[in-house]
Amino acid sequence: MSEPKVSPLPDHQRQRCEVWTRVMGYHRPVSEFNPGKQSEHHERRHFAEPSPAAHA
Repeated sequence: MSEPKVSPLPDHQRQRCEVWTRVMGYHRPVSEFNPGKQSEHHERRHFAEPSPAAHA
């Protein structure tokens, strides 16, 4: 089975993706963070917790 070809969209067709995160118990867009908090957000390490079925 071959992979479908994916061609990137031209800039005029792209749409900005706004990232929201939970901070201090409520959700806020990262774009509204102050520069220090934005830097802290970019330094975060993301992880994926394996499902219990994966351990069986």
